[in-house]
Amino acid sequence: MSALELTGVRHTFAGRTALDGLDLAVAPGEVVALVGLNGAGKTTALRVLTGRLRPDGGRARVHGQDPARLTPAAARRFGHCVGAGLVDPDLTVRENLRTAALLHGLDRGSVPSACAAALDRLDLGAWADARARTLSAGNAQRLGIACAAVHTPAALVLDEPTATLDPRGVVVVRTLVRSLADAGAAVLVSSHHLDEVARVADRVLVVHAGRVVGGLAPGAEMEQRFFGAVLAADGGTR
Repeated sequence: MSALELTGVRHTFAGRTALDGLDLAVAPGEVVALVGLNGAGKTTALRVLTGRLRPDGGRARVHGQDPARLTPAAARRFGHCVGAGLVDPDLTVRENLRTAALLHGLDRGSVPSACAAALDRLDLGAWADARARTLSAGNAQRLGIACAAVHTPAALVLDEPTATLDPRGVVVVRTLVRSLADAGAAVLVSSHHLDEVARVADRVLVVHAGRVVGGLAPGAEMEQRFFGAVLAADGGTR
């Protein structure tokens, strides 16, 4: 059974179609990447999947449940960072991780080791006692991801997780995503960086005009194949 699933999801904003029957599924142990041009519908799809947006039609499922009504047990196995991360700017990095761990249902005895592991995995140890508001954009993004994954979720959704990162940060996040998937988690990421998703994803889905219009096997000439899928979806008119 898929851990993350959207089926026939439709949504409009002020008369503009954002999602037009979008389908996707992510199995445990798999990294799936959504790629698409600006306005293709990637972030809207992720907002639906994380329960932040009620679609006009279709169905979203996380661990087989409606993401807007997850049971506590299912919610504890889910993590996401879509838009702003779960971060309080006035707390330190370590305090934010502790808060996120508790909110995700870890027992108090497990919290210190989970926070230490997150600091190490996201290479944030040097900033552990810094206030979140003092972090650079890249470190703040890594903290948001760390908070989303501090409880080692069985399903994880990340929107543009490497957008503000330097090359070292990109490798850190890539390693985290792959390690979670290799341990059995279902991971869904959106990205504009085709070269990066080629290194981390098992499957790449092309989103255009609110629907999945094709799949790309990670590998050579991804950019050419991506634009070919978009052009074909537009009827070859561009």
